[in-house]
Amino acid sequence: MIPVCPLAALPRGEARRLGLDPPVAVFHTDDGEVYAVDDTCTHQDASLADGWLEGREIECPLHASRFDLRTGRVDAPPAKRPVRTHGVVVRDGMIYVVPSEAPPEPPPGVAAGRSGSGT
Repeated sequence: MIPVCPLAALPRGEARRLGLDPPVAVFHTDDGEVYAVDDTCTHQDASLADGWLEGREIECPLHASRFDLRTGRVDAPPAKRPVRTHGVVVRDGMIYVVPSEAPPEPPPGVAAGRSGSGT
């Protein structure tokens, strides 16, 4: 598990970017839920942590693709591939990310990060 920050340090409706390889964005929804996804939009190289959080969806700040934070599924084009999701644990008031074992879904022209097997 990767420590992120105390839950109280991430206000509802906000995101925090983790400088992992590839980067991960952690979101605290207005409903108090916490989700983590790869931070890079699968359409083009843009930080999802800089996007607009609405409910359980994040909208990419570059071309308005939307992703479901629970599943990573694309809810609005131009992105066609889902974003990878990660597990989140909140224990003793601290947020932790449990990295996914699935390969990342980088946008075209961006290296696949840890897996090194980009297409």
